[in-house]
Amino acid sequence: MNICVFLSAADLDDRYTRPAREFAELLGKGGHTLVWGGSDVGLMKVVADGVERAGGRLVGVSVDFLQSKARPAADEMVVAKDLAERKALLLGKSDAVVIMVGGTGTLDEATEILELKKHGLTDKPVVLLNTEGFYDGLKQQFQRMDEEGFLPVPLTDLVFFAEDGVAALAYLEESAGVQ
Repeated sequence: MNICVFLSAADLDDRYTRPAREFAELLGKGGHTLVWGGSDVGLMKVVADGVERAGGRLVGVSVDFLQSKARPAADEMVVAKDLAERKALLLGKSDAVVIMVGGTGTLDEATEILELKKHGLTDKPVVLLNTEGFYDGLKQQFQRMDEEGFLPVPLTDLVFFAEDGVAALAYLEESAGVQ
């Protein structure tokens, strides 16, 4: 399965890098392909390193202005002209999406995939990996949107909230019918 992972390129402490490394190992050992922003820095590097070490493939989608930070030895690397094209390519090359910890770029990517699902423009499974409760506030906001009628489909049809990488990957594999 080609799994797109939206995540930070920042250097983060062990409470975020350790679970990311563990999730990456699960992806690689499961024979999955990581589809990611292509950066060879920060948490993006941690996940790419882990997937590669565990035997998975790496498909990166960088963007012109970040090309200097792109991983030089990915199995495949595409350079998009802008962020909109990058998101489209990331989603086009993936079967499922995992949203890990990140900043405004990650939040932008997360809301775009959820908006596409809301309108029936994609049926890819989406997991929000809530490492260390990072997305507790966002989860609460989404639940409020659901309860107060702002979502035309149930929240559970849009996104699965996972507290760890094992639960995230199990949900994706079950959604894809992987045994």
